[in-house]
Amino acid sequence: MRFSLIKFATMVRVLNVAEKNDAAKCIAEVMSRGTARKREGYSKFNKLYEFEYNVFNQNCNMTMTSVSGHLLGLDFVGQYRKWYSCNPVQLFETPVTKICPDNFIDIKRTLEREVKGCKYLVIWTDCDREGENIGFEIIQVCREAKPSIQVYRARFSEITPQAINRAIQNLVPPDQNVSDAVDVRTELDLRIGAAFTRFQTLRLQKVFPEVLSDQLISYGSCQFPTLGFVVERYKQVEAFIPEPFWKIKVTHFLDDVKAEFNWKRNRLFNYQACQVLYEQCTELPVATVTDVRSKSKNKWRPQALDTVELEKLASRKLRINAKETMKIAEKLYTNGFISYPRTETNIFPKELNLTTLVEDQTRDPNWGEFARGILQNGPHPRNGNKTDNAHPPIHPIKYTATLQGNEQKLYEFIVRHFLACVSQDAQGFETTVDIDITEEQFTASGLMIIGKNYLEVYPYERWNAKEIPVYNVGDKFEPSSIEMVSGETSAPPLLSEADLISLMDKHGIGTDATHAEHIETIKNRSYVGLRPDGRFVPGHLGMGLVEGYDSMGYEMSKPNLRANLENDLKLICEGKKNKDLALQEQISKYREVFIQACDQAMKLDEALAQYLGEATQFTATETSLPSVQSRVRPCPRCSQDMALKSKKDCKG
Repeated sequence: MRFSLIKFATMVRVLNVAEKNDAAKCIAEVMSRGTARKREGYSKFNKLYEFEYNVFNQNCNMTMTSVSGHLLGLDFVGQYRKWYSCNPVQLFETPVTKICPDNFIDIKRTLEREVKGCKYLVIWTDCDREGENIGFEIIQVCREAKPSIQVYRARFSEITPQAINRAIQNLVPPDQNVSDAVDVRTELDLRIGAAFTRFQTLRLQKVFPEVLSDQLISYGSCQFPTLGFVVERYKQVEAFIPEPFWKIKVTHFLDDVKAEFNWKRNRLFNYQACQVLYEQCTELPVATVTDVRSKSKNKWRPQALDTVELEKLASRKLRINAKETMKIAEKLYTNGFISYPRTETNIFPKELNLTTLVEDQTRDPNWGEFARGILQNGPHPRNGNKTDNAHPPIHPIKYTATLQGNEQKLYEFIVRHFLACVSQDAQGFETTVDIDITEEQFTASGLMIIGKNYLEVYPYERWNAKEIPVYNVGDKFEPSSIEMVSGETSAPPLLSEADLISLMDKHGIGTDATHAEHIETIKNRSYVGLRPDGRFVPGHLGMGLVEGYDSMGYEMSKPNLRANLENDLKLICEGKKNKDLALQEQISKYREVFIQACDQAMKLDEALAQYLGEATQFTATETSLPSVQSRVRPCPRCSQDMALKSKKDCKG
């Protein structure tokens, strides 16, 4: 035993760091085949797991531990963190620094202690932009403790023996470009958010003290366009004026089977014109069959599942909101039940063994028989056209029957979606009949379902058969009824969460990893509310903010500004744009918008007064922000900018 411990201590040591403790535990269990020894670190929430493993062409002493998401946070230096320290416009150029929050100091201490005895550092964070950035935070902390540490990146999309083994055998350098993109976005979000939030909070709390005295009125370059979508749709609904219309409807019963014929004109908005045509049809109510067409018709099975579709479908079909969906999906992933849930890919890679994944689901009493049916002809996925070249579509990794509640609902949905995707389209046969009544054309359709196929396992969609009588070209008959029916146009529906996510995705607002977060923010700030039917309505504060800023002419609630930033971030990731250049361009753009907004602040007051009541009278000095101090030179002690200030006696 003593010899074994000495051998373990003299082997080359490798520090492995995952993004969360659960992931570290599962990866360690896979790599050690369940023999990893656990010990404590400084943080009681982040354990250390030790085992031997052959890597770098030698047996190594592996230590697996974790962080808890981002280890470092970006903030302004020194006094600039205080709200009254400066005019908010200075926040666009004030120095910023990365610091470790107090609640993560123990995690940092653990890394600093462990890395000193290691030759290699392997990053096991999630393989997306945010994970890459967290990896570089880990690298920064470890290199400060041991500059000579050699760093590698493990890339994986699922926590399975095959994926983990493949990752450790194919270690790569971490991707600096991807991490740089996150740094740019983080710095911009800090500067933009802090400047606008301080400006509008400090001003509006004084202008509307009875309503907003204790309210944080936050601003974010993703948060605000998200609010803008809700306000825009609400205004469309409010401004909508229903318009009456009329149409002719024909029905015919034959052998107890009903056919409903729709007017090919669809509808008319002129009552008298429709009345004339209706009377024309009823005067000589004889229908002549002019055409009968029959053709095969398929209902397409769902495409491979990406993150945005998972959030939308879970919201629509399961009534689980996006935030809860991603929380559950991450837990399912960490426990090895599904693949990585943050992916923009809806194309299954050819090297992925779909047959094995389907075989694993044959054990289930509910969908096992359907899975066995797929195996007879092999899985044939319906792929989309998007890939992030990092992760496959979301799919089940391991069968389980131990889940409960929403975890079980979401896991079952992912399994059923996967099985539906790799099966066959539903097949049917459609018959269309056209008739003529005094030169007015009508049409009816019937559908016979030949094979439900994917619908057998996918209860979230329906396709109903519709029987109509048998007709032949030239047949004549007297309709059972000819009616002139009225209706009116309807407003578009208010946005659901799924609708909002679709708009954010379409216009490049946020990423699949942040959609839910931005929606939660505008809910928590009371900028929007959620009706019992799951539709969003803007609150008074949200309406006033959007109208106020839009009246300034910049349309800040529109997605253009943020979408431009997201495009820059993509170029940085691809190595096509310098991060410093992109950062300065964006800072300059938003700084100009901020200055103009401050100059036109009265428009914000006026817009909000429509919803919050009369604005409090004030003088310029009461609402003015700290003046911009001219810079002199950096302080020789703390390196922060020094500024000239007048003495209280005004003598120097």
